[in-house]
Amino acid sequence: MFSLWDSLSAYIIFDMLGFESETHLGEALHFFLYDTIKIFILLIAIVYAVTLLRSYFPIERVRDYLSGKHKLVGHIFAALFGMLTPFCSCSAIPLFLGFLQARIPLGVTFSYLISAPLSDAVVIALLFSLFGLKVTLLYIGFSLTIAIVAGLIIGSLKLEKEILLEVKPINSCCNTPQKSEQPLFRFKLSEAWNETMEIFYKIYIYIIIGIAIGAFIHGYIPTDFITKYAGGDVWYAPIVAVFVGIPMYSSAAGMLPLIEVLTQKGMLLGTALSFMMAVVALSLPEAMILKRVLSMKLIAIFFSIVGSAILLVGFIFNIIL
Repeated sequence: MFSLWDSLSAYIIFDMLGFESETHLGEALHFFLYDTIKIFILLIAIVYAVTLLRSYFPIERVRDYLSGKHKLVGHIFAALFGMLTPFCSCSAIPLFLGFLQARIPLGVTFSYLISAPLSDAVVIALLFSLFGLKVTLLYIGFSLTIAIVAGLIIGSLKLEKEILLEVKPINSCCNTPQKSEQPLFRFKLSEAWNETMEIFYKIYIYIIIGIAIGAFIHGYIPTDFITKYAGGDVWYAPIVAVFVGIPMYSSAAGMLPLIEVLTQKGMLLGTALSFMMAVVALSLPEAMILKRVLSMKLIAIFFSIVGSAILLVGFIFNIIL
């Protein structure tokens, strides 16, 4: 479906508006239009589906099941589920919001939010084709470990009060009298849609601002800039790579061709992979979107924990590879 929106975005920017496809401005505008459409669709569809299902599905049972298990179980499930969803950091936010609306534990939702952009089937296949089995397995292991451990840490800090988005219960058949099942279903559809639109109107402007920042960086930051400051065999290269990567925005699949180029230009593989992880798991556009949902304190904690873990992985990669 998104290939259709990609083609439509390209048609609007390059054919209808006449921008050149090989220019910085043209690429930035194409990126902005495509990603805005994609995330708006995901946000509305996923939040609507989760909100509707929540009116039928007893979420309390999920919480009871997770609470009856070791707390590690929920984080493992969330991290593994993240591997099944091919989303970038911003595209993963709609499902993250859906989990919050479903009252899934905060730490577990963060395990998903971290895991989803870091690794999926496409990324794993590309990693294997570019760098082989050993690097691929190490990357998967480190990605899952970061997601699980970071989620556990955030969950243990009891930061639920830092969630700015109000979670409303959906009226059920027990407290909403209806004459038949059909009116009840229509009522639930309407209630779910109203709540979805309420959430959408609260955060859409932050999505637009965040993607605009990401589009500018995507179109105007050259590869040589990265290799100049983060290339070579120097101890601080992963630190520079992570700090340079965090403001940027891309998917892991979109970053891997760049990682191949960076390693060919002399960047150590650990530094290159930590740069990629920082770009895809943490980004300035992601922070802008989350700002409407989470407090700055929680966002800062999230970025600090994950950024530190990615930095550590970069150093480990450089030592063992």
